[in-house]
Amino acid sequence: MITAGIDVGSRTTKVVILCNKEVISREIDSTGWKPARSAKEVFDRALVTAGISQSDVAKIVATGYGRVMLPFAGATLTEITCHARGAHFVNPDIRTIIDIGGQDSKVIKVDQFGFVEDFAMNDRCAAGTGKFLEFLAHTLEVDVSDFGKLALESLSPAVISSMCTVFAESEILSLLAEDTPIPDIIAGLHLAIAKRIEGLIDLVGYSDVVSITGGVAKNPGIKKQLEELLSTPVLVPENPEFIGALGAALSA
Repeated sequence: MITAGIDVGSRTTKVVILCNKEVISREIDSTGWKPARSAKEVFDRALVTAGISQSDVAKIVATGYGRVMLPFAGATLTEITCHARGAHFVNPDIRTIIDIGGQDSKVIKVDQFGFVEDFAMNDRCAAGTGKFLEFLAHTLEVDVSDFGKLALESLSPAVISSMCTVFAESEILSLLAEDTPIPDIIAGLHLAIAKRIEGLIDLVGYSDVVSITGGVAKNPGIKKQLEELLSTPVLVPENPEFIGALGAALSA
């Protein structure tokens, strides 16, 4: 059986195609201003990579903020359900999932079967998300892909007290004026994000084993700060940005 999962996120769209629960194709691209068109383009590329046509796909499940915009999807599911399903498939021992996406972040608690027991979500603003990091990377004139590496160079993270993007930028400008090393500023941002995630964890309860998903999971600075705050290892699955799409494909 061939199934597909499409995760239409606020920043990127991901597609995973499975054949009997084995990944045969995955593709990713920017969502842009027209999610439906972007999703179809990424899906078509995934079909080419898999060497199949859309008629070969038994079912398509869409997730993410743009999931309701895809007329070719047979069903939709929340990203919370799909990240839980995907993370549990990758590692059945996982009980707490931290999903940091482009414009929101979530903490999901799952049982031994991968079903959601509870969750907490920050979706009121972009604080602590990929967009937050991108904006402040621009302020620091540093490529956001270098953030994690630079954060690991810091021995004394700066104190960033505000998670509002505008106020955080003001704090960063003040720190730069004081000649604070850029790695210390970036490490301070990562610590502030980790503390915000810790607050979400406090709302749902904390259970081992912990995993982080979403594009920001590829940032080693975030992983390090979370591990220090939680005093436990934080697992990063292979291709963490595809976990939601994987969960959608598994559900399909």
